[in-house]
Amino acid sequence: MSPAILFATNSPTYSTTLMNLCRELYPQVEAFLPGDEGAERAQLAACWAPDPALLKHYPNIQLIHSVAAGVDHIGTDLLSSGVPICRVVDDGQKVGMFEYILCGVLRVQRNFDKAAMEQASQHWQRYPMRKRADMRIGVLGLGELGGYAASQLAEFGYCVSGWARTEKSLAGVRCYNGIDGLQKLLNQSDILVNMLPLNGQTKGILNADLLSQLPEGAYLINCGRGAHLVENDLIEAVNSQHLRGALLDVFSVEPLPSSDPLWTTKDIFITPHIASDASKPEIIHQLVRNAIKLSTGEALNNQINPMLGY
Repeated sequence: MSPAILFATNSPTYSTTLMNLCRELYPQVEAFLPGDEGAERAQLAACWAPDPALLKHYPNIQLIHSVAAGVDHIGTDLLSSGVPICRVVDDGQKVGMFEYILCGVLRVQRNFDKAAMEQASQHWQRYPMRKRADMRIGVLGLGELGGYAASQLAEFGYCVSGWARTEKSLAGVRCYNGIDGLQKLLNQSDILVNMLPLNGQTKGILNADLLSQLPEGAYLINCGRGAHLVENDLIEAVNSQHLRGALLDVFSVEPLPSSDPLWTTKDIFITPHIASDASKPEIIHQLVRNAIKLSTGEALNNQINPMLGY
């Protein structure tokens, strides 16, 4: 029997795009949208923010597969269903994430944020250049994306520290773990980059207590998840000038409502969840490989622990 995949994202347009690409690249694979005739045959559900009742409507699903690197969007009901959960791990996405973080680092290192403010007031002001080795960067989360970004920043000549739940070892990166390790990393980070997975332990971790442990004038880059951040705490830290500012790519509500005060807080720079994406062909390749492994009983690629989120 041919593998059958149900494309169940919260965007009908995106689901249709992926389904059509799957049919183009793998004609032998059955590809469906929710409600299609024959969709009940699907064993793998390719998901982004799926219907919590997905398994009730499609009881033959034996694998829930995120179409991204994260899995928190799958939702508590499905994450705790007992059905295996896999995610996409794409080398191209790692590069894209590093590029985004590097842009944020350079924004601070070369004072582009200050220059933009000066331009708005037509004021000519030069700033001294800081060397890469003098920039202390702390990375929260040393998984596939965070570990790659930390290693690349270190290779590029920055002073990089990293923190993870468990002990890690990365060339050129001073690695910490545990509560004491977190405090040490925070105390020495001029720029803090959040790349943590979202779970019960990390939700709201970017709060007033954590931000207060950063050096005065530090800068936050959040490209993890919006729910990591307590927005009002960040706004207070920036307005009080304890923090220099922040670059934010992810938000608890997306699109970010026009009434959200983050839009109008001076020194907070917003991008619309564009830090990095896996390529659509690579998503399809990984979905199909795991659909075949599922049908043959082989070990799945990039299966996650739903309690940890990775």
